[in-house]
Parts: sequence; structure tokens; C-alpha cells
Amino acid sequence: MRHPPRSVLLAVAGSVALIAGATWPVVTAQGAAPLCTVEYSVTGQWDAGFQGAVRITNNSAALSSWTLTFDFASGQKVTQGWNATWSQSGTTVTAVNESYNGALGTGASVSAGFLASRSGTNAVPTAFQLNGTTCNVDSGSTPTPTATATPTPTGPPDGGGSPPALHVAGNRLVDAGGTAHRLLGVNRSGGEFMCVQGRGIWDGPVDDAAIGAIAGWKADTVRIPLNEECWLGLSNVKPEYGGAHYVDAVKDLVARVEAHGMTPVLELHWTQGQYTGNSAGCTDVHATCQKPMPDQQYAPAFWSSVAGTFKNDPAVVFDLFNEPYPDRATATATQAWQCWRDGGTCPGIGYEVAGMQDLVDAVRAAGARNVILAGGLAYSNDLSQWLTHRPTDPTGNLAAAYHVYNFNSCASESCWNSTLVPVAAQVPLVAGEIGENTCSHGFVDQVMKWFDDHGLSYLGWTWNTWDCSSGPSLISGYDGTPTAYGTGLRDHLRALNG
Repeated sequence: MRHPPRSVLLAVAGSVALIAGATWPVVTAQGAAPLCTVEYSVTGQWDAGFQGAVRITNNSAALSSWTLTFDFASGQKVTQGWNATWSQSGTTVTAVNESYNGALGTGASVSAGFLASRSGTNAVPTAFQLNGTTCNVDSGSTPTPTATATPTPTGPPDGGGSPPALHVAGNRLVDAGGTAHRLLGVNRSGGEFMCVQGRGIWDGPVDDAAIGAIAGWKADTVRIPLNEECWLGLSNVKPEYGGAHYVDAVKDLVARVEAHGMTPVLELHWTQGQYTGNSAGCTDVHATCQKPMPDQQYAPAFWSSVAGTFKNDPAVVFDLFNEPYPDRATATATQAWQCWRDGGTCPGIGYEVAGMQDLVDAVRAAGARNVILAGGLAYSNDLSQWLTHRPTDPTGNLAAAYHVYNFNSCASESCWNSTLVPVAAQVPLVAGEIGENTCSHGFVDQVMKWFDDHGLSYLGWTWNTWDCSSGPSLISGYDGTPTAYGTGLRDHLRALNG
């Protein structure tokens, strides 16, 4: 996201107990080969509701569409879901495939999730049917649970504790136990611009109370934009705001975010390189605005240092570069995507570029196995050729990053269905920035619903007290008081996470 003009910059309800990775074993009749199996799990639980998931495996003939049904026994009620169209009549819950996941071949599996209300107990369903066929048992057998799991409670995002150690498994981010995890939260802007403008390190407070206010929204992730010149302590940055002082401030903020149980995402936002072409944000060689691509001179050194600093903390996620836009400089999309991946001498860009592969290599050479995010073209709004040009990651911990605002080209469900769904089918996809410049939340409501329906991650821009139309800004006070725009994200996160 581009920032407001400098003139603008100068100007829980209820107690919650979450359940992580509580999975009820597949129910099978001894010696029988079930025609289908369903694994049911509760991935989060609070006083009045819970989050659940099902994993369906088809062991019979290939299906072109599927419908799963099961019954709740203790008054639970599905309120919303993703990766399926969910409904409930009385005690019977029905999940029907979406258009993108209806085909289920022999031996193939599909997962879907939901939110539900509850009161009192939360009994586990004991019978499941896929297209009318009883699962987990031989035909005619009566399902009997082989065991009942005892969930392990963990604290809510604002209850302290440690965030999960994340890695990539297929197209999901998962914790050390293999439980899927979504990144849902906010951006905390400031570290990318205050230092290089000689005005400090953070824009506003980042003490424990301020970070606790973010957790009070039930966010589980905080994305922290950074500046390479400040981290590396280059000569144009005031010594008190750069080098070791800046690094220590970032380490302190990461520790504070983690102390509230939230995932920190460290992101390279502003870099060096003089660019005066189409859509230039500034003509300065220094890291004082968004450049079309990171520079080869300092960006790999930045990531080598950041990775070396946090390589022993697998809870930290690395976002390689905020919003690439080499497509504004090059003549063709092919040139732009090649520049994005390979760097070097790129048409229309007057400095040597560090490609995404260079930055992945820098992180891995430092010994860090942390999850890496890589945003696409058009300010990370275009992922159309991301899979074709994705960098090679020897650890397999690479995910796609995407940004979307109401004024972007790809800001509709039709575009998301055509360009994001194929990417999300192969790798985790994180919307590192979502927002709108309307001082309302109608657009982000639409974004969050679509991403919820597809089990994907998103982070609102931004936790700063700017004017919501020029920022846009989620808050009017660092105590967490929302703007009209921020109210939409706050209320939605609280509904999802308790």
C-alpha cells in the first residue's frame, strides 16, 4: 500500500478457550474397507461456539460432485463455512461442494471448515454420509467411535502464550502438530518510513498496551513493514534510528507480538534504487518510497541479516517484498515476470534488481527455514503467472502473497476465482494487505467472506491513526478504537476467534 502524504503523517467479549488440533479418529468397522472416510476435528472452541473441520476421502468410484451430511447431537448450529456450501435443517448439517472442488477421484480427499454456535456440551457427530453412502463403516455396519479425544486448551490471541511454529504442508500453513493455521490480523506500519525520514522508528506506541490492543481485536498475526537502509544502518539514516538501534527495536516488537500469542510477519517495504519511470513513487535513490523491485546492492544483505537474526524462531514469517510492480516498467508481462523471479538487468529499471529467487536464496543461505511469502506483480495484486514463475525453495516453505483494495484491477470474485483459486490449490495464499479508501467496510467484508469460504489468510491495512481515506486506517486511537472502516475487520475477527 502506498502511504499518506508526509503532511498527513505529521498531522472482548467473554472468556475464551481455544482447542488446537483436536481430531476425532476415523470410525471404522473392524476388517471392513469403508467406501468413504470422514475425519472430524474441532480446531477452536469458546463459550458460545467453536470452529470445526472435516476431511473427506472417497474410496469408491470417482465422483463429479459430492454432498456430505451428518447430525449434531447437542444443539450445535452451523453459522458459516468455507470450501463447501454449508446449511443446516434441524440437527442435520449438509455440506455441498464448491464449483472448484467437486471432482473427487478414487482415493482423493477434500477438506472443508465451518463455524458453529453451541451451548453446554459439544458432542462429536458419530455418523457421516457422502452422497448417501455411510462413511467410516462397511455397508450395513453401525458406526461406533473408537475413541474420544481430549482436547488440549490453549490461550486466545490476547491470553499470552507462544504463536505456532509454522511450516507449509501442501497448500496449507500448519503448526508443528500438523493443524492448519490461518494468518488473520493487521499491518502495523511505521518501521518502513519513520527512520528514513529522521523522525523515529515507529509511528505511534508499540508498548505492551498498544500490542495488547491489537490482540484485543482477536488478531492472531501482525505484519511489520521494514526499511532496508534502517536495518543495515546506512549513512543516510540517523544513527539513533538505524543499525543496531533499529534491529533491537524490531526484535523487541517481535517479542512483544509473540508474547500476546500472535504471529509476526517481517516484510521488506522500502528499498534503494533510483526509478523515475511509469508510476514512480519518488525520484530518490534512497529507500524513501515503494520501488518496482528490490535492489541487488542491499536487499539480499537485508534478508541475510534478518534471516540470521530470526532463524531460530519458526513462528516468524518472512514477506520478501511489499508490492512489486516491474510490469509498469517493462514492455511485456513475460519480461515483468522474468524480472520478478530472476532480477538482474530489467527493462525500464535503471538499477540492478534482486529477483525473488535471489531473496529466497539469501534467506536459506543464512540457515533459516521460516515460511516465506512472495507477492506477485501489479503491487502484489496479480498472481496470474505466479505458479509458472515461482522461485525454487529447497525447504518447501514458500507461500504466495496477495494484496487487494477496492481500487485494484483484480478486486472481484470473478477475478479471484480465475486467478487465486489455482494458486491456492497448490500453495498457501496470504492476503498480506486488504483494505478500501471509502472509510467504510463493505469491500473488505466481501473480501473476508471470500477468503473465509476458501480457508485463506488476510491482514488488514493498517493499524495506524491516519485518515481512513488517505491511509486507509483501521483505528483512531492506539487503544484499539476503530474507525468506521476498522469496525468491519474488528467485528469479523472477534466473531471468528471468539
